[in-house]
Amino acid sequence: MCSMLWRAMAVLAAGALLSACASSYPPAPASAADSEYNYVIGPGDNVNIVVWRNPELSMSVPVRPDGKITTPLVEDLPAMGKDATTLARDIEQALGKFIREPVVTVIVTGFVGPYSEQIRVVGEASEPKILPYHQKMTLLDVMIAVGGMTEFADGNGATILRTAEGNKQYSVRIRDLVKRGDVSANVEMRPGDVLIIPQSWF
Repeated sequence: MCSMLWRAMAVLAAGALLSACASSYPPAPASAADSEYNYVIGPGDNVNIVVWRNPELSMSVPVRPDGKITTPLVEDLPAMGKDATTLARDIEQALGKFIREPVVTVIVTGFVGPYSEQIRVVGEASEPKILPYHQKMTLLDVMIAVGGMTEFADGNGATILRTAEGNKQYSVRIRDLVKRGDVSANVEMRPGDVLIIPQSWF
């Protein structure tokens, strides 16, 4: 009987310790988006390339895993990490060797983004996954995309690992947000954030 009591107390003490550790992180700031954010192309995106007055050179191509694209007259052109306008100018420069004053427009579709900007959700999410980042993306958006938490999740013990700030960690209150509808617990995400949802000990 005593051993069971001591075991129960040890479990509760461990849970309290973990809870204290989780709460030792500062709360995530409500606003995190960069007003100057521009979407940059990543492997897995599709880019629709339109060359004015040259329909034979216009097409939609995927960005390969190595971050490059290949189009007629242009081979192995780096696309990863560039925005659509920058890529269009690079294609114009490459095509300028073959046609006079090319005018190129690039439209990105698919929206996967570079690995460094994707949002990762690990731990006790119903469907842990990697998500493409988009401007003004919030914690609630992320939780909807992963189907919420498991029944074993310690939602208010969750943290965001912010790679854009040198892996600084912030606490977030997912349970308050999802289960209680506390919108004050909703915070904006940043590119490269890792959302960590731990398991509850009781």
